[in-house]
Amino acid sequence: MRVVVVGGGIGGLALGAGLRRRGFEVAVFDRDTDVAATGGYHITLDERAQSALKDLVEPEITQRLLASGSALRLRERDAFWDRRGRLLGHGPDLGDSASIDVDRITLRKLLAEAVGDRLHLGCNVSGVGHDDHGAPRVLFTDGASVSADLVVGADGTHSVVARHLAGGPTNSPTGIIGFSGRTLRRDLSPGEHRRLGPRSGLAIGPRAGALYVGFLDPVGNTAFDAPELRMSVTTEPTYIWGAMFPESTGTDSLRDLRGGALRAALLGLFRERGWAEHTLEVIARADPHSVAGFRFNAASTRAADLAPWPAGRITALGDAVHATPPTAGMGAGAAIRDAAGLLTHLSAAADGTATLTDAVADFEAGMRRRGSEVLTLAMKTVRWILATDTTLGAAATVVSTAILAAAARLRH
Repeated sequence: MRVVVVGGGIGGLALGAGLRRRGFEVAVFDRDTDVAATGGYHITLDERAQSALKDLVEPEITQRLLASGSALRLRERDAFWDRRGRLLGHGPDLGDSASIDVDRITLRKLLAEAVGDRLHLGCNVSGVGHDDHGAPRVLFTDGASVSADLVVGADGTHSVVARHLAGGPTNSPTGIIGFSGRTLRRDLSPGEHRRLGPRSGLAIGPRAGALYVGFLDPVGNTAFDAPELRMSVTTEPTYIWGAMFPESTGTDSLRDLRGGALRAALLGLFRERGWAEHTLEVIARADPHSVAGFRFNAASTRAADLAPWPAGRITALGDAVHATPPTAGMGAGAAIRDAAGLLTHLSAAADGTATLTDAVADFEAGMRRRGSEVLTLAMKTVRWILATDTTLGAAATVVSTAILAAAARLRH
């Protein structure tokens, strides 16, 4: 069985690695020319995602991942603040959490290594279809094409493959624009150093403005103490932050800015909304080259709406099907679980206990349930942020504390 995977993000590489490990003929194509040239900064892998990875990659890759990941159990409880930096409450105790945070670049490099020479970079896919023999075919912008027994779209939110299957987009904007960046903990003032602490947190302000500050320390909080295996691109305590605002003409225009100009404009947005200056220090002292803007897109939370096509020899997974905003910290993990699920069903087809179409149908049924679960959690947080306005006073503080604590429980 020859499988072609379109997209070399986390889900596509995880699938490619698993297929190669099981002896399938597989090729993964991605438009990037360097796996380290990727958006995003860190992702959370819960116990289910880590278990799925163990089915997809060799044990040595898993050990290197854990040696390069930051264990949530070693962090302090999450904190929730208002726009002035006043503490509203804490999240649950993380002492029994098996989840880890890892740099997206680190994980992508590890998975690319597991895929090996089956990964083809610098390949832009223009469409999918079928060849003269009825086999699925992938078309490239340079005019080349490749046929396979099965084509899998792992090409993200704007998937060419999923759009072909669904006859249109598979997701839509949520109404939130996000901005992210990286700030070294040592660059903060002593006051903010103490307030933020070795933990993640979320602050909510007027007009649905929010600032998430994630703590990442793959050295001091490593999940597996094996310095000789460590390859994290983050080598000291760092805050990975994400700012969120309702989508508007004003906020959307910021997505055209870069570097210091974007950082300055972002600070201006927060100041207009009355945020205390010290709460903005994590943005003001960020590496300007790390600051970027992006739109939150999401698929439907209803399982029946996901992968709305008959099962066949072209399918898709991850954000191509169930695009998930980062508000639940579960999107990448769900893509990895998709890859493990598809591998299990394709193995049944390969050994003759299921037809290829039935294997794809069973996989897509599980993916719909999985996608609906993570989307429901992520969209709850999106709706809470859009509905929260702390200008309402003390009552809103009480409501915000309860809402954000619930959100933390969902994430962990």
